[in-house]
Amino acid sequence: MKAKIAVATVSGKAYYLIVNELKNINVPFISLTPYEPIPIEVKVVITTEKEFPLINHEKVLVFKEGMNPQALINQALQYVEGKSCYEKIVIGVDPGEVLGLAVLADGKVVKTGNCFSVKETLNEVESILKNFEGVKASLIAVKIGDGIPEYKEKLLNALDQMLPSNIVLESVSEAGTNRHISESKHRRGLRDIGSAIKIALRNGSRFARRKENEHNC
Repeated sequence: MKAKIAVATVSGKAYYLIVNELKNINVPFISLTPYEPIPIEVKVVITTEKEFPLINHEKVLVFKEGMNPQALINQALQYVEGKSCYEKIVIGVDPGEVLGLAVLADGKVVKTGNCFSVKETLNEVESILKNFEGVKASLIAVKIGDGIPEYKEKLLNALDQMLPSNIVLESVSEAGTNRHISESKHRRGLRDIGSAIKIALRNGSRFARRKENEHNC
């Protein structure tokens, strides 16, 4: 598969941050200097503010000082897929002592990870949604697995208070989400992430948002 994203910069810091994020989600890319010709298959170029005037391409994304590279990569992926708008962006959460988390854009996994507390999970969900602010989507949802009811309820109620009313919250059955993955301790994080992906892909029961109810009163 030919890379459709180019990282064109001579800034060591910017290059490291952008490339590290691309590698984390296994997205192929090519590295260029701002003076090199851009291959025809490249759909989007990522560069810095200073080097932007040197880039000759129809779609250029600019990395600014202090910016989270994740937000830029989310936009780049949307351009690469030729989508002006995603149908669904879904965050799946597998609750437990170790919480698995997966982010899917139209069914494609774009981020995974583990959290080790409800508070950390809430902060991570908030950060993920912030990094999708520059990406258009018809529906954004957070789906919580129901395997441990007390965790599920705590997360749903906290998310209800924290998130805008346009974010859909769902409770999803966890039946069968981790049966094919080893229960050994060293694979625990992988198991939780695998379950989170399956939760994100499933239809669940919609959680009645407090803000929606207040708006309708």
